[in-house]
Amino acid sequence: MHACYRLQHRVRLLPRHEEKTVILVGGTIHTGTGEVIENGTIVFTAGKITSVGKSSDIKTDGTGNEVIDVTGKQVYPGLIFPNTSVGLVEFGSGVEVATDNRELGDLNPNVRAIAAYNTDSHVIPVIRSNGILLAQIVPIGTLLPGTSSVVQLDAWNWEDAAYKIDNGIQLGWPRKAAAGGRGGVAYAQLALAGAGNYEKNIESLEKIFSDAVAYAAVEKPADKNLRLEALRGLFDGTKTLFISSSEPKGIIAAISFGKRYGVKKMVLATADESAWIVKEFLKENNIPVLLANPLSVPKYDYSDTRLPFKLAAMFVKEGILVGLTYSSPAYGNLPFAAGQTVAYGLSKEEALQTVTLNTAKILGIGDKTGSLEVGKDANIVVSSGDLLDMATNNVELAFITGRSISLDNKHKQLYRRFEAKYESIK
Repeated sequence: MHACYRLQHRVRLLPRHEEKTVILVGGTIHTGTGEVIENGTIVFTAGKITSVGKSSDIKTDGTGNEVIDVTGKQVYPGLIFPNTSVGLVEFGSGVEVATDNRELGDLNPNVRAIAAYNTDSHVIPVIRSNGILLAQIVPIGTLLPGTSSVVQLDAWNWEDAAYKIDNGIQLGWPRKAAAGGRGGVAYAQLALAGAGNYEKNIESLEKIFSDAVAYAAVEKPADKNLRLEALRGLFDGTKTLFISSSEPKGIIAAISFGKRYGVKKMVLATADESAWIVKEFLKENNIPVLLANPLSVPKYDYSDTRLPFKLAAMFVKEGILVGLTYSSPAYGNLPFAAGQTVAYGLSKEEALQTVTLNTAKILGIGDKTGSLEVGKDANIVVSSGDLLDMATNNVELAFITGRSISLDNKHKQLYRRFEAKYESIK
């Protein structure tokens, strides 16, 4: 009740965007579309990109505008972190009050992750410093754990943070048997709890989806059902069904289930080696994938030891839309996971797309962000080195819808504190 009151009475504390015109001049612009512009200029006003191209081709007037020389710097679209618990879980485990990403029960499509999002999380500024500016926050659990939302990572409250509210329903497809291969990946918990109750769980899903289809056929039901109302968007394409299944048969069963009930958009949210086994089925049904744990060990004993590093390039070669996510609490490593794919088949610009434009398309925000193109939100990162390279990533400037954001964080504060301490005792 208290949470509901707070949600209803919060006020916006940050403007949606920066009104003034900002001009970044002289940098190497990685547009996120595959194009790289040397000695480029990018102009944004009222939070939107108005010009981008070679400096020699763009006439700019610095009068009254903020002009920033980024010569020698690398300019990127802000990175997007899908399928994450950022802002919902402060610690990995052991501190219950720091975890708010799961509710009791198996069928909770009406549970909204945005309601629990903690904008004061100390994790957020840390990952922001590595160039991650947007995230899709998701609840976890079994069967239908809830509804995800996309947030921007510089906010005072959930209203400030909301970038695309309730963009998708999470589905953890139940298992028929215990997990095989090397377990231990966090995302698998969506489905693991269903082991041993497969038939019962399928029956529950059939029942709620049958009811939801009938409910969606009524424009204004006399009695509002919050669970069925949450599923309504799946049948008109305003929401996406994000499927988690870690076994090939489960992936096929879940997608076939969605098709049977007329779900318009589906994404395989925790893809790994099992998804590769059914790649032809994914292609036939035009299902994008979010690769989970691209820096993990192989899933099966018989697998190529470097297969997790190669999968992104393998899916791209097959024409399947690929985004990357990262299940480990070390969320800030997402750009480096993308960088790792460069050594295993992707070009640098293709790797960048797996954490920018591809992910934006998968999350349904590709028309607003994910690339540096005229008309899109000015979500921009400036680094002195390669953003995807752990050795040179050094984000110096970042903008969310044109607003310059702080890049300070707890790690940097502790570094400065102890640096000063030990300098003082030399």
